[in-house]
Amino acid sequence: MTVSMLGGLLMSALLLWTPLALAALGGLLHRVSGVVNIGLEGQMLTGALVGAVVSGATGDWALGVLAAGAAGGLIGLLMSLCITRLGANEIIAGLGFTIVLSGLIGYLLRSVFDVSGTLRVAGLDPLPRILGLDPLFWLTIIFVPLIGWSLRNTVAGLRLRATGDGFDAANALGLPANGIRDIAGTLAGVFAGIAGSHLVLGQVGLFNENMVAGRGFIALAAFYFGRARPLPTALACLLFAVFDAAQARLQTAGVPAQLIQTLPYVVVIAVLTATAVRGVRGRVRRAG
Repeated sequence: MTVSMLGGLLMSALLLWTPLALAALGGLLHRVSGVVNIGLEGQMLTGALVGAVVSGATGDWALGVLAAGAAGGLIGLLMSLCITRLGANEIIAGLGFTIVLSGLIGYLLRSVFDVSGTLRVAGLDPLPRILGLDPLFWLTIIFVPLIGWSLRNTVAGLRLRATGDGFDAANALGLPANGIRDIAGTLAGVFAGIAGSHLVLGQVGLFNENMVAGRGFIALAAFYFGRARPLPTALACLLFAVFDAAQARLQTAGVPAQLIQTLPYVVVIAVLTATAVRGVRGRVRRAG
């Protein structure tokens, strides 16, 4: 592989890394509060559609990103309220929201926009480039150390960790544990919504109802692999992004497309298996 090919692979990986890392960082915050967010996929899809429509309507990529974050945050809050106030199982709630949102968006595409599957928005304003990469990439680079520092050194971060480590103990100390989890769920939705907008405004320039393509679940695997720590989570996302970027190059080398498409999911399974084995070994050492 030549230097130019490696450079192209790296740039593609960094482009693909941005939405994965954003969604994973949001899921990480929710996980630290004690809730596993399985709804990232649906929140990303919602953000992608809203970002595309608002960017096209206003001609402003920034408004599209903000609207996508707001839409994702609203979905995140609603899902969190179902878990914290109605006692819904977090796995079932996350999957349920994802399925409902996917069906609703498919219905809207056909009934409102009169298209099937793919929506091309006139006037869509793509993300600009700063030093060859878009603003959301640089924002994500800032978020990684900022979130890590905040979780360790701020009152909000310590309260979030306390809620996740011991929900009942946090309540007993007077912390609004359910409210903290709702805030974390909302933030997770904001991050996922912005990640979805990046798929449209920073990558393909149109919306497709299948465009998220499992990235929400890959983000879930990434923050598990990173043990809910921002830097390892971001590096896990980079690993997934490299595999994703390598798909096109492997396809040109004659590798069957069906095999290539399974690579990200194989990596997810491998990561989750390695994480589980590592956890079992840790418990065995502590017990011994």
